[in-house]
Parts: sequence; C-alpha cells; structure tokens
Amino acid sequence: MDFRTACEETKTGICLLQDGNQEPFKVRLHLAKDILMIQEQDVICVSGEPFYSGGGAEHNIPVVISKISKEQRAELSGLLFIGDAILQINGINVRKCRHEEVVQVLRNAGEEVTLTVSFLKRAPAFLKLPLNEDCACAPSDQSSGTSSPLCDSGLHLNYHPNNTDTLSCSSWPTSPGLRWEKRWCDLRLIPLLHSRFSQYVPGTDLSRQNAFQVIAVDGVCSGIIQCLSAEDCIDWLQAIATNISNLTKHNIKKINRNFPVNQQIVYMGWCEAREQDPLQDRAYSPTFLALRGSCLYKFLAPPVTTWDWTRAEKTFSVYEIMCKILKDSDLLDQRKHCFTVQSESGEDLYFSVELDSDLAQWERAFQTATFLEVERIQCKTYACVLESHLMGLTIDFSTGFICFDGATKVMCSSQLQ
Repeated sequence: MDFRTACEETKTGICLLQDGNQEPFKVRLHLAKDILMIQEQDVICVSGEPFYSGGGAEHNIPVVISKISKEQRAELSGLLFIGDAILQINGINVRKCRHEEVVQVLRNAGEEVTLTVSFLKRAPAFLKLPLNEDCACAPSDQSSGTSSPLCDSGLHLNYHPNNTDTLSCSSWPTSPGLRWEKRWCDLRLIPLLHSRFSQYVPGTDLSRQNAFQVIAVDGVCSGIIQCLSAEDCIDWLQAIATNISNLTKHNIKKINRNFPVNQQIVYMGWCEAREQDPLQDRAYSPTFLALRGSCLYKFLAPPVTTWDWTRAEKTFSVYEIMCKILKDSDLLDQRKHCFTVQSESGEDLYFSVELDSDLAQWERAFQTATFLEVERIQCKTYACVLESHLMGLTIDFSTGFICFDGATKVMCSSQLQ
C-alpha cells in the first residue's frame, strides 16, 4: 500500500507549562520529526574539569555535579551521577566549602581521587545566585526575551549546546577556567511514535482553553502546555498530529513486511472510547484501534509483538461492522470529531479524536479496509429464516444477493422475513 505523507513538521515556540501543582512557568517547545522537547531556560557552569559543578557554601548547599564530561574517568567509572552532592574528597570534608575551594581541592587531589557523594532528590537550585540590586543581566537576541532566569532557575541535567548565550554578572562566582552560560535545558523529552495528545481533561468532555498535553507510549506526560492563543494551540496540535501520523505510517510499512498480503495493517492509532456504563468514574478512556486484514482490533496499548495481536481486548470482522462519522447534531456531549462503529451484534462503540484531520484519516481507513476485505472474500453466505424455513443468503459482491433453501439448495425469489 502506498502511503504518501506530508512533510514532517519542525516547530519551535514559547509556551507555559503547568506540571502538577506548580505555578505555570515559561518553557520552549521544540518539535522534531520523532520527538517533542520541552526545555526550560537555565544558567549552568561550564569549565574544563572532568565534571562540571555548581553550588557551594556561598549558595547554602554543597557543591553539586551538574554535568559529566564524555569519555573522562568520572564517566567511565559509572559511579558518579548528575545531581550528586560532593561531601568529601579523599577524606576531606568539603560539605561547607565554597565552590572555588572545592575546585581547588579537586585539582590538588592527585591521580587517585576518592569522592563521597550523596544524591540530592530535589536539589535546591544552586543557580539561585544572590544578585546585586544593581545587577541586570540582559538576554541576548537568541534568547526568549525574558528577564534573567537566575532568580527562579533550578538544577537541570541536560542541555542543548547549540543554544547558548554567554552572560556575565559581577555577583557570579569567579574562578580561572569557569564560565557561566544561559542555555535552554531539556526538561522533558516525549517520543512521538505511538504517543497521544489531548485538549480534554482526562476522562471527560471538558476541553481546556488553548492548552493540551502529550503522553508518550510509556506513560510519560508532558504536563499541561498552555499556548498564547487559540491559533497557536491549533498550530501546535496540527504539527504534532502530522509527525505522529507520519511516524505511524512509516511504522506500519515496516510491520507489514512481516505479514501476508491479506493481513496487512491499513491504519492504527489512539482514540478515546466513550464508556457505555454511566456509573463509570471516567466517561472516556484511551483506546488503541487497528484496522488489519479482515479485522478491527481494540487494544489497551499499541501492539508491539506478533503475540500482542492475539491479545486484543475486542476484535470485529470488518465486513460485519459499519463506521459512521457523526454530525454535530449526533454528538452525545461536548466532544467534537466523533465516530461510531456498529457491530453485527448491534453494539455501538463511540469514539472521539482530537482533530478534523484525525477524523478524516479514520474515515478513509475504514473505507479502504472494507474495500480490500470485500475484494478479497468476494461472497459471503449467512443462515436466515424465510416463512419459518431455514434458508441461506449469499451476498455475492459481483452478482448480488442469492436466497436458497437450506435443505434442497433451491433458489427462492420470495420476500425475506
């Protein structure tokens, strides 16, 4: 099957992030082909040491390791981690030493260095530096245009070296070989393959205003991303949806190499299923749907292995279900972009997606899957009753309908009951 995909979206912009009970704070979103990066602006110490550190007695905390240089002994030992507070160096207690003093002790420690460290679960931000009242650190043209983040920045573990702005401030600790830089540091990385996003409060039909969240397949959540306007929010959602869709289609092509022609995946992705039990705490639950071969599969999570395909929550024959795209007048609540799937047993499944493009994609997928299955089976015979007699009904997609006596196989032209 030929998948022609749109170009991958690359997008960068400033938003607000609300994470748990914290107050919203400014972040930078960077959307790449297969990942969404959420970055926070911070100031870190850069030096030529095997590992970089910050803090010290002048900031009321021990010196904390903020970066470990690649291929140096500190990294190769596998014993030091970013966020470790240095308590002793070769038995010397440096817990209350100034940063420059700790650096000097390290330089004089010789070839064999024994460190006693303790990981700070929530390290006080060693970059909360005591600025002078007359100190104003203006950001460069490449920065977000906000005031200096020194007063509210925290300790972050990763950063992107392509986005650096060197700042100078008389109140920062000074030492030969040390340099302080403002950078956009990775706060959270969300892989896009099989991820899902939503504007709705989880489990409800209540839409957040100009806000959404992205949830990775492993459950890692972006937090609530608040955009500056409705247009900006839609732009982000469309861009994220495009990249997720492209990754999904590329993944389908790879998986289909392992399946015979009559078991190919047509499309798969996340929807929100409306619960039929009104007593449920959640009106909607995330559901992963897949149209493959002759079946519609309903999963709790994306299938990864061949064995996973045998463990679907529900399976329906494509030629025995009907997909209906709902008009606004048919919607059951405030969620837009909904469709139903009616099964042979009369069970109606109600699904919600986020965007018009998602809805159109599912409509095309159901049409394609139905056409391919009809083309494959050509005809299907069902048992039925005509005037209290057991009959057979054959639906031939080339010649039409044929009704015959179940015992004699004689064709009948009477009206079906």
